[in-house]
Amino acid sequence: MADDIDIQQHIKGLIDEEHGLRGRLGAGEISVEEENQRLRTIEVELDQCWDLLRQRRAKREFGENPADAQVRDAGTVENYRG
Repeated sequence: MADDIDIQQHIKGLIDEEHGLRGRLGAGEISVEEENQRLRTIEVELDQCWDLLRQRRAKREFGENPADAQVRDAGTVENYRG
C-alpha cells in the first residue's frame, strides 16, 4: 500500500465486503461458517490497516518518513494491549 489514501480505500473496500457478506448470508447465498471465516479474515486485515495508518501518522508527526511504516503481522496487531 503506497499511501494513506490507498490504505483508506482498502479499508473502505473491506467494510463494503463485510456488508456484502452479511447481505449474502441473509439471502442464503453463503453459510454462517463461510461468513464467519471471511469476517475473521476481514477483521484482522482491517486492524492491520488501521495500525499501519496510525504508524504512518506518528512517523509523519515526528518528522520521520511515513513510507517506513510496515504492516505488522496479525499476531502483533490482534494481541496489542496499548
